[in-house]
Amino acid sequence: MSPAWISQFERDTGITHAGNGVFQGELSAAWAIGAVPNGGYVMAVACRALAAALDLPHPGSVTGHYLAPTEAGPVRIEIETMRRGRRISTAMARLIQGGQERVRFVGAFTDYAHSTGIDLNTASPPEISGLDQCVPMAELSPRPVAIHEQLIARLDPASATHWLQGHPQADTQLRTWLGFADGSDADVFSLPLFADALPPPLFRRLGFSGWVPTVELTVHVHRVPAPGLLRARFVTRHVTGGLLHEDGELWDSADRLVALSRQLAIIGGRRRDGEQRPAPE
Repeated sequence: MSPAWISQFERDTGITHAGNGVFQGELSAAWAIGAVPNGGYVMAVACRALAAALDLPHPGSVTGHYLAPTEAGPVRIEIETMRRGRRISTAMARLIQGGQERVRFVGAFTDYAHSTGIDLNTASPPEISGLDQCVPMAELSPRPVAIHEQLIARLDPASATHWLQGHPQADTQLRTWLGFADGSDADVFSLPLFADALPPPLFRRLGFSGWVPTVELTVHVHRVPAPGLLRARFVTRHVTGGLLHEDGELWDSADRLVALSRQLAIIGGRRRDGEQRPAPE
């Protein structure tokens, strides 16, 4: 690739500093699910603004509270620095569209090039079949989804069953390869996108069941990913009163954990045919 080449993700998460801790950007419909830009993609845009404001390159932890749906178009991001430390600095970001705060983020940022201390890992990457044996997520969706056109998202065959109709005994886990369709490599800012890029694995039990809005998403970034595709594991163990909890792991091509995620979302809304789907037991 030419040194001047810029990936679509980099273009579509670009921000400019307008002064006084205010950044401006443009949310792209290319990363939408239906008409709403993906929540992890929106977090990635905010991460770029937070990193620029704190002058630190790597998000250690970012939490987003999704107050109202975003839409494709201009955004204003207002940064408030909460603390500057020797190793970790923390700031809050308000993402505003049409004069309304749509998402509020809190991020703790660092520079992993200067990190020292204990390393410990007691888990292993998910076992996934070869890429050519896995099933594109786009083939499992009941309708085209814009974000799927931008991604390589190939599910292990064991995770690729029961998506359309669901099965009461299906496990609520999926294992998948993830990457960018244009061949660009994942970076720290894309990890929130990949942590939120796929439908909830609970759909394997319920079938595709309409909109599942994110209430809160937290992504812990552990390190800068090595070049190559990511391997991911997502699992739902608990659903209470229609509130779904999903845990995720992202591993790089060097078999290193690069990010953990946890998401709270609402499930059990109206189906396409208008019939109310009961919350899972």
